[in-house]
Amino acid sequence: MAGARAAIRYAKAVISLAKDQKTTDVVNNDMKLITNTVEQSKDLSDMLNNAVVSTSIKKSALLEIFKGINPLTVNAIDTLVANKRIAILPEVAKQYTVLFDKLNETEVATVTTALPLTDDLKVKVLAKVKELTRKEVAVENIIDETILGGFILRVGDLQYDASITNQLNKLRREFTLN
Repeated sequence: MAGARAAIRYAKAVISLAKDQKTTDVVNNDMKLITNTVEQSKDLSDMLNNAVVSTSIKKSALLEIFKGINPLTVNAIDTLVANKRIAILPEVAKQYTVLFDKLNETEVATVTTALPLTDDLKVKVLAKVKELTRKEVAVENIIDETILGGFILRVGDLQYDASITNQLNKLRREFTLN
């Protein structure tokens, strides 16, 4: 929990500096890259959380992996290293993206499907969610084959579950009650 609070504080500091330097978009792209890379690489995640690996090795590895990132992002990595908090870098990156979306009044609609969304379907989902929320919307598609079919749409605190698995569970509950 303390790590999550610290990540939010670091993310707020980074976005504040990025606003001052008018580089919020570029830094957001860096943060998304960091988040995706760490999520996809168990080795990188393990290295960041390994207390045996020195912070200087972690820093040099990160700077080598993320060559060409904005100097402000490098500064954030340096600050986390100096404060011995480099393990929370992925969470700082996620929180930065959340703050960036709030700053730009962008709502993220998460659509969970059994198969990837087609471009046509993405456009329809974007239009519908934009109509409902009256905000700019970004669609994130999560593939989860366990839902069998249909979709689960999550926007902010709202969730609409139109998955086959959910419908089957409703039927199962109805039959067990009778």
